Formats: sequence, structure tokens, C-alpha cells
Amino acid sequence: MINSRLAVAIHILTLIASRKDQVEMTSEFIAGSVNTNPVVIRRIIGMLRKADILKTQAGVAGAVLARNPDQITLLDVYRAVEPRDELFSIHEDPNPNCPVGKRIQGSLDHIFHHAQSMMESELSKKTIKDILTSMFA
Repeated sequence: MINSRLAVAIHILTLIASRKDQVEMTSEFIAGSVNTNPVVIRRIIGMLRKADILKTQAGVAGAVLARNPDQITLLDVYRAVEPRDELFSIHEDPNPNCPVGKRIQGSLDHIFHHAQSMMESELSKKTIKDILTSMFA
């Protein structure tokens, strides 16, 4: 199963963007919406801050968007929270003496690369504003 970090990051950003008053929300408040531990939220907020998607201030609880919601693509979010370059990976060290083991990586590389490219293309077409619009239309 692919982890839910991307979905949680999008949830965080959408929640923050939904607040017209730009009140800074604490990780505890956000964790209540996501239904997870505040530590998870702080970790993801840190990733989003490092990618210049969110702003935080030392000594002040909460986070605010660093850009307008229509300027934050889901691809930006994906790249911020996913540590690997590739969504799919092939198991390490298949048996080179097996007819399948010695050929599996070459057979799957193209398929996995194409799937990754298609996913990234779709994510680049949608923004946090699109998510807000679809939720509150």
C-alpha cells in the first residue's frame, strides 16, 4: 500500500486554505481534522515548509500558506512529502540465475516510469484551489 502522506499533506493545505481569516492553526487542531497524531502533522508541516509551501514562525503556533492556493499544485505537494524519486520500486537483488529474476527489472522499468510520468502529469494539473472548489462547490 502506498502511504497516505500525500493525502494528509493535501488535507493540511486545504484546511489552512479554507480559512479565509488566515488564522494560524495549531498542529493539534489540524490533527483533529485529519484524525491523526499532532506529531505526524508537525512532521509533514516541516516537509511543506522546507519546500516553501507553508510558512511557520519560531515560537508561534500554526502555519500559513506561503503561496496562493491556485499556485500550489498537487505535484508540488507530492514532491515535498515523498522522499523517493520513484513511486514504484523493484525489489532488490532478484536471482540472476532465474530466467524471470534476471529480466524482471528491465521489463518493469519502462512500465513503472510511464506510470510515474502519467501520475505526475495529472498532479501538475490540479491545485489546492481546485480541491477547495470541488469540496465547497
